[in-house]
Amino acid sequence: MNERIEDADRRMGKSIESLKAELVSIRTGKASPSLLDSVRVDAYGSQMPLSQVASISAPQARLLVIQPWDKTLVQPILKGIQKADLGLNPADDGELIRVPIPALTEERRNELVKKVKKMGEDVKIAIRNIRRDVNEEIKKLQKDGEISEDDLHRGTQEVQKRTDRYVETVDEVLQRKEKEILEI
Repeated sequence: MNERIEDADRRMGKSIESLKAELVSIRTGKASPSLLDSVRVDAYGSQMPLSQVASISAPQARLLVIQPWDKTLVQPILKGIQKADLGLNPADDGELIRVPIPALTEERRNELVKKVKKMGEDVKIAIRNIRRDVNEEIKKLQKDGEISEDDLHRGTQEVQKRTDRYVETVDEVLQRKEKEILEI
């Protein structure tokens, strides 16, 4: 039973990590190289992550600079950024690509907050589904006579405690991201 609870704990933790990784790509008005993590570039006959074909830096609060390692990739990088539909308008000088990060409008900030809340709700649902699956496994163990009624009760209580803790963590992560989005 304990290994099932530990497995649930690990899966819930992965759900949180996945949420954090998704939230990094949401633009907040500040330049961050991670904004371009989702950009894929058509390079050398395949789709590659931007970070594998160029260096990305944020020399100013509202500017990203991309230095391609191969000058022939400037145009494919520009196309990749535009295809990623991030609401960014890159410009190049033949060697460097500058990506100004526009200030977010109030309307756009509210849209982003809604999107973040939906992502958080999806993760909470995933965590609750893990709880349900593990509780069913524990009930089956009790039904098959492998654990006692008391163990069943203790196990489901422990799973609930961990579920509550992870749902609380999701709320904290969302509050931080919401605050970051709404900062002007």
